[in-house]
Amino acid sequence: MSVCCCGVECLVVVGFGRWAWKRCTYVGSNDSATWPEATVEEFEPVPRICRIILAVYEPDLHNPKYAPPGGYGLNPDWVVKRVTYEQTSGHAPPYLIYIDHEHHEIVLAVRGLNLVKESDYKLLLDNRLGQQMFDGGYVHHGLLKSALWLLNHESETLKKLWVENGCSYKMVFAGHSLGSGVAALLTVVVVNHRDRVGGIPRSLIRCYAVAPARCMSLNLAVKYADVIYSVILQDDFLPRTPTPLEDIFKSIFWP
Repeated sequence: MSVCCCGVECLVVVGFGRWAWKRCTYVGSNDSATWPEATVEEFEPVPRICRIILAVYEPDLHNPKYAPPGGYGLNPDWVVKRVTYEQTSGHAPPYLIYIDHEHHEIVLAVRGLNLVKESDYKLLLDNRLGQQMFDGGYVHHGLLKSALWLLNHESETLKKLWVENGCSYKMVFAGHSLGSGVAALLTVVVVNHRDRVGGIPRSLIRCYAVAPARCMSLNLAVKYADVIYSVILQDDFLPRTPTPLEDIFKSIFWP
């Protein structure tokens, strides 16, 4: 019996060591080795949108305490709405809606995971592999629920802003970490129900998912690649790690 237990323990240790070695020596650029480089026009909005996402974390944009070098790059008077944890009742992370008249964009930005908020963990863990089908693929159940809640609460606001500005502004959904998953699935839903936001053309919808949570199957990621832009900093561990435990265990014991 002791020999058997020792063998199992050794197998687990070797398997975990192999997995850890693969993760620690993995080079993130392998994922995108065959991709073409982004053009200047494609990358130009990314730093600007990142600053707007950071602004969600700031308690008072008129008197910022945590502004990055150069500031948030937005006009506080153009912030249409700010929504806190208390107002979402845990259905979604805090977010803001900002109308950028300089770049002709309506931006809905969602903050990332708050490590001290139980509601964020409930949202993230509300999923099982293969639980939620959508548009011919699979999506994260909890993040989809959050995206639907957001659309139900803000569709009229977004529609009004788009119509009032001549039906010409882009509609941008952005988020970081947990918020990026909500933003990405919100984008997918809006693309399929554009009438909810005034009938905006697909070509005017964009999503910037920064350090994105894995929230949809590969076929959906490919299908919506023209509207959802994932932004990952070099070898950032979390966005490149498969979330289902089945995939993690598979990576331990299989090549």
